[in-house]
Amino acid sequence: MDIKLFNNQMFAKLDESAKSSVRRRSNCNIHEDYQASVQRLFITLYPDSYVRPHKHVQYDKWEFFLMISGEIAFLLFDDSGVCTHRYHLSATGENKGLEIPSGVWHAAVPLEQPATFFEVKQGPYIAMDDKGFASWAPQEGDTSVPDFLARLKHIQPGESVGGL
Repeated sequence: MDIKLFNNQMFAKLDESAKSSVRRRSNCNIHEDYQASVQRLFITLYPDSYVRPHKHVQYDKWEFFLMISGEIAFLLFDDSGVCTHRYHLSATGENKGLEIPSGVWHAAVPLEQPATFFEVKQGPYIAMDDKGFASWAPQEGDTSVPDFLARLKHIQPGESVGGL
């Protein structure tokens, strides 16, 4: 029997990896490989980590998120970059997780402290067609990312990400 145990040591290692990463995030995959029909992973994001708004373009690629520690703003957008929904997810708060269908523009925005969540999504994972990135959001590494990320941390439904 192959038991996978997720203990504090594993989460500390994930945190350390995220802290030292250029992207300020890290993941720990639970699934055996990218061809698995169910992809399961823990992700830690530091407050200055930027997850470019994106959507999963394959019609059957829903995603499930459950907070383990910290807090994130989980944002949904329309096609033009207007925030349609803002969910505050917290390991200790009222809303601990959510599931979104495919084709929804979204971003996970870490707030004041590092945040760790568990993500489940349908596989297989094929990097070339997994995500469609929003044209109205800067690419990772762009000089405008820090200002854009600061805007995402405070954006409310009905507000546009434009104008930066």
